[in-house]
Amino acid sequence: MELAVSVIRREFIYLWYYFTLQLQQTFPYWVLGMGIGSLVSVLGKSRIYGLLSGLSGKKLGVLGIVPACLLGIASPLCMYGTIPIAASFSRKGMRHDWLAAFMMASILLNPQLIVYSAALGNFMLGVRVVSCFLCGIAAGLLVFLFYGDRPFFNFTSFDEPKNRDTDPNLLIRLIKNFGRNVKATGPWFLFGILLSALFQRYVPSDAFVSLFGESNEGFGVLMAATIGVPLYACGGGTIPLLQQWLWEGMSRGSAAAFMLTGPSTKITNLGALKIVLGARRFAAYLLFVMAFSFFTGIALDLLF
Repeated sequence: MELAVSVIRREFIYLWYYFTLQLQQTFPYWVLGMGIGSLVSVLGKSRIYGLLSGLSGKKLGVLGIVPACLLGIASPLCMYGTIPIAASFSRKGMRHDWLAAFMMASILLNPQLIVYSAALGNFMLGVRVVSCFLCGIAAGLLVFLFYGDRPFFNFTSFDEPKNRDTDPNLLIRLIKNFGRNVKATGPWFLFGILLSALFQRYVPSDAFVSLFGESNEGFGVLMAATIGVPLYACGGGTIPLLQQWLWEGMSRGSAAAFMLTGPSTKITNLGALKIVLGARRFAAYLLFVMAFSFFTGIALDLLF
């Protein structure tokens, strides 16, 4: 009995050490990301959507997917907040290839996640931003090529978005928005650190490298793209995992595949997208995401 208690105590100490070490490394990026996200949401959200609305009157053609994609990256809202925004612009006559680029980029990236990802180093931060931008562009182009002027989304069940940042005091609005960010991302952030500590303690680095390392490029990228589906819950929560995996020997291509397929197949995002896409286009969306993630990962490993 005493031996069992001693083993449990020892394992708890190890896990606590790895947990606190990972927390110290990523906590500043998490707090800074939430702060910037709240500032963008309270101070810049209306400006972002004003710019998107201004695109409707411009005759940019398919080139409009570029600014639409950039505005999607700048948007601080989750998918359930982005779809009502897109629905309102669709009713105003905005092209659906532009909306596809905006929504795809919004799914993959936001100002908070950009700051979180800085914990992975400048190279992986750049990979995340560029690959997410290109994925949004690719989504817009595919909608343009296969649907042209025909509608791609069905927004009939989505009403105008509700603004929760309504307090007349600016400071109170910022504090409330920051609090909602903590509530939404905090549990997943801590869960990600716990998973990272468990991986660090119990998964041999040699086994991990053999699966996701550069020596096993194609299969490792495919596996990373696949595990992004069940493991991804929150962008901030996956940063500790990715940081640990890259340190263990995960190839950059595998990490890029995980960063692409994870948020795009997050269960809450899929639930919202299924409503506006329908069964056939939803299946096409999943195929596009998996293919883009896989080939991006392969290209990254070949280039670097």
